[in-house]
Amino acid sequence: MPFVETHKDCPECGHKECLGVNEDGSAKCFSCGAYIRAYTEGSVESPRLVKDDTTIKEGEFNPLTDRGISLDTAKKYGVRSVKNAKGEITRHFYPYYNGSEEVAYKTRVVDTKGFLSNGPITECGLFGQQIVSDKGSKYITLVEGECDAMAAYELLGSKWPVVSIRSGAQGAERDVKSQIEFLERFDNIHIAFDADKPGQEAAKKVARLLKPNKAKIVVMPEGFKDANDMLKKNQHGAFVNAWWNAKTYTPSGVLNVSENKDKFHNRVKKKSIPYPWEGLNTKLEGMRQGELITLAGGTGLGKTSVTRELEHWLIKNTQDNVGIVALEEDWTRTVDGILSIEANARLHIDSVREGYSKEELEIMFDDMFIDNDNDDRLWIHAHFGSNDIDGIFSKLRYMIVGCECRWVVLDHLHMMVSATLEGDERRSIDSIMTRLRSLVEETGAGLILVSHLRRIDGNKGHEQGVATDLSHLRGSSSISQISDCVITLERDSQSDDPVKASTTRVRVLKSRYTGDVGVATHLYYDKDTGRLSEVADPDSKPGISEDYETTF
Repeated sequence: MPFVETHKDCPECGHKECLGVNEDGSAKCFSCGAYIRAYTEGSVESPRLVKDDTTIKEGEFNPLTDRGISLDTAKKYGVRSVKNAKGEITRHFYPYYNGSEEVAYKTRVVDTKGFLSNGPITECGLFGQQIVSDKGSKYITLVEGECDAMAAYELLGSKWPVVSIRSGAQGAERDVKSQIEFLERFDNIHIAFDADKPGQEAAKKVARLLKPNKAKIVVMPEGFKDANDMLKKNQHGAFVNAWWNAKTYTPSGVLNVSENKDKFHNRVKKKSIPYPWEGLNTKLEGMRQGELITLAGGTGLGKTSVTRELEHWLIKNTQDNVGIVALEEDWTRTVDGILSIEANARLHIDSVREGYSKEELEIMFDDMFIDNDNDDRLWIHAHFGSNDIDGIFSKLRYMIVGCECRWVVLDHLHMMVSATLEGDERRSIDSIMTRLRSLVEETGAGLILVSHLRRIDGNKGHEQGVATDLSHLRGSSSISQISDCVITLERDSQSDDPVKASTTRVRVLKSRYTGDVGVATHLYYDKDTGRLSEVADPDSKPGISEDYETTF
């Protein structure tokens, strides 16, 4: 039945321009799969999905003759069907899984070609994902529909896994984002979407989400709409050729400069987010997405305190989601630390925490980590002690791409180095820094990296206020070369003067954006509140004065 209207908003899932209205007044959403018996635009009450009379359990495994799909493939994907009294298949049931548990399914009504939906399909994995090894392999193929998945699987000789997005071309980006970690386990991801304009546009959008050089877009031979169309017409060889000849997706970007003069003059100004401290803003003119910022310091010189202030600042002063990978602490300590900044109190200390009611802490938690649309703002790596390199990079990409974190804090570099098997610290750091740079360039996210300083020869160490330079970065010159900005912390923690012992000198060693380096500011640590406040140079202030009072 042809659609008489398209690009309507779905009243079931709320997604925009994803609903098609049929001649009989029914409608189908290509995002959530909803079938609406009587669609009325602007209706106050949301129409309900048409519920299925038949369950999967009542169906049987049959070859899907109307689709050219064999019995073996139907069994492989768990697709059941029911027949009428004449022995004709009337319905297909496509199961959807959350992990290993079947929790939802779609029903295809053969005579009307309509779809019904039961269960939380949008919370499930991709169609067919349950039959694929979690370890990944060399190839996986991504298609636009359930029958296309089974058809492509047969066309490829049942050699390599094929999965389908849940909700058509309109929901392709969302579906892939939700399963990006699963897909990234494969070396090559063939995208074989429909040959129409929506399908091809969706294929390019999906390819952009994937790691460079992984995505390959399959172009259907002329005259064929999709994989199932080719299976029904027995075009196995033609599909295999198209699959092997799929080109690695590369975004456009090579251009003639003279033809883009207007873009040069009208280029968008980089958006800068100010630091919490004016001295750093004077040197660096804020921090920007797409930058790799390295924060380095000796042991016990306040790296964690500074990163806490930055994490809190980004959550409170931007609309961006923030991701944190803290390899040396449990995620609850990270949350305690950020809430401590919010409260101006060291909440990780039981005696301090007891001064707050459960209700007060819950209000503070929700205000800090949940936005006005009830969406999460903070995402944390919750595997304390895990330092598998590939796993960490997978989590970083998932935070950026899947969780839409525009700022990520990685604490710290040398915990990752300790996990490598190369046995060469410099080589390991070179490799990690290159991958971090590539991730920043690919995603455009801002990355704050915590690093250590190497021990130096002589009578004084970094804990005694020695001035730092780029040669003090531990392990490799690639840290300074690849970073956009390098900030170091210096403090004489052994000083007899309590002010000097609690005041950190903040030095900029590199600023690719401004080129301005040198001492930026001084930060005084208040032991009562756990906060850092910007103060004058303690060498010019022998004791605590009004300049050292916190301003929070």
